Amino acid sequence: MKTVAIIPAGGSGRRMGSGIPKQYLLLGGIPVLVHTLQVFQSSPVVDEIFLVVPEGDIPEVRNAIVGRYNLFKVSLIVAGGAERQDSVRNALAHLREEHGIVLVHDGVRSFVSGELIRRVVAAAEADGAVAVGVQVKDSVKEVNSAGWVIKTVTREGLWLTQTPQAFRKPLILAAYERAAADGFCGTDDASLVERMRVPVRMIPGDYDNIKVTTPEDLTLGEAIIRRFLPEKVH
Repeated sequence: MKTVAIIPAGGSGRRMGSGIPKQYLLLGGIPVLVHTLQVFQSSPVVDEIFLVVPEGDIPEVRNAIVGRYNLFKVSLIVAGGAERQDSVRNALAHLREEHGIVLVHDGVRSFVSGELIRRVVAAAEADGAVAVGVQVKDSVKEVNSAGWVIKTVTREGLWLTQTPQAFRKPLILAAYERAAADGFCGTDDASLVERMRVPVRMIPGDYDNIKVTTPEDLTLGEAIIRRFLPEKVH
């Protein structure tokens, strides 16, 4: 059975304050999206990549991203939808019989490691549904709409969720079908599985596995590249 990675990359760059969508901004002279794809390209446990981008971007992405950087594991470029969940669902429609494990990873989360991908796939094979995250380190407070603290929430058992998330194919397909039928939009892929009362295993991620969405993230990303990129990619 093959493992396929679905990479949704349909951001507009609104929070980045740039006219260029965040996935195409440069980090270390290379587009953010390319950094992400190169890690999955290098992973021995990933057989194929389904890349999801805005429909109008497909020709340019095929030439300037996939072709230019020889990303031969990208076997399909799919048009995205209105929301991230719609984009992933569009890619899921192209799964084939030989696909067994499905990973979903944000296109602008460029600092995922090959080792984390390996652990996520192994956990999904064993347990069916896996999320990745890091434990909350700061104090957490619940605040009302006027800005007043209601209470301090204990950090024990609280995790910040990242990607990749991975699932056995029948499970993620069923979760997306149920969500579509119910008109439910989740915050991540694992939440769609959770609402079917299927256990989702959480495994430790990496505090460097940031999502590039703001100018501050770009600055932090440049620092991470200087420290870690060679070992992250290879």
